[in-house]
Amino acid sequence: MGSELVYLTWMDYKRRFYRKLIMHHMPCILVKAEHQAPAGKFQPLSIPEWKSEKITIDFIVGLPRTLRKHDAIWVIVDRLTKPAHCLPIRLGDSLGKLAELYVSEIVRLHGVPVSIVSDRDPRFTLRFWGSLQGLEGPELVQETIEKIQIVKKCLKAAQDRQKSYVDKHRMEMEYEVADKVFLKVSPWKEILRFGKQEKLSPGYIGPYEIIERIGPLAYRLALPAELSQIHDVFHVSML
Repeated sequence: MGSELVYLTWMDYKRRFYRKLIMHHMPCILVKAEHQAPAGKFQPLSIPEWKSEKITIDFIVGLPRTLRKHDAIWVIVDRLTKPAHCLPIRLGDSLGKLAELYVSEIVRLHGVPVSIVSDRDPRFTLRFWGSLQGLEGPELVQETIEKIQIVKKCLKAAQDRQKSYVDKHRMEMEYEVADKVFLKVSPWKEILRFGKQEKLSPGYIGPYEIIERIGPLAYRLALPAELSQIHDVFHVSML
């Protein structure tokens, strides 16, 4: 009984000691420079079966306004054959207008895609899909099977080489639901409006609780209300 009491007292002391130690060094944790390999192994996208069935989209913004009031470029690339379409748009165009432009300029040439990959908020992609499906039904893209198989094999070989190169400089990192993690600030500086960035400005914010694991490399965080404009799913390298 006496030894158990001593053990429990000692463990309680250690918990209080380390809690004070962590809270005392919290500013150092938030501003420390990162000197380790990024977390998360490389996870390449699947290779498309046919041309034009899987595309990537991106937006080039901050351009001078043209006579037709265009101030951005919508870049659409086929992930298999890599041809690119650059469509002039207005930054304030609605998703419905973008869907109409996509049908008139892309669907008439290549048909409707099976999937869309974008680095924007996933909610944007879902809303765009809804607008597009309301205008046009699915179509099949025809192409010679032999040529497609050759292209797929070449892409697979290049993809495997890329993964092996990237993984040499990555480390495996996993978290559990209910773990608390810090979130890197860098990609969100403009959104969070931290003001002038100085040498010792925080490199991390948080900690925030993990509420769900999304696939092998992404996690959903319980973000506070002031970060509601940010999508709550992050790659493991951002934690």
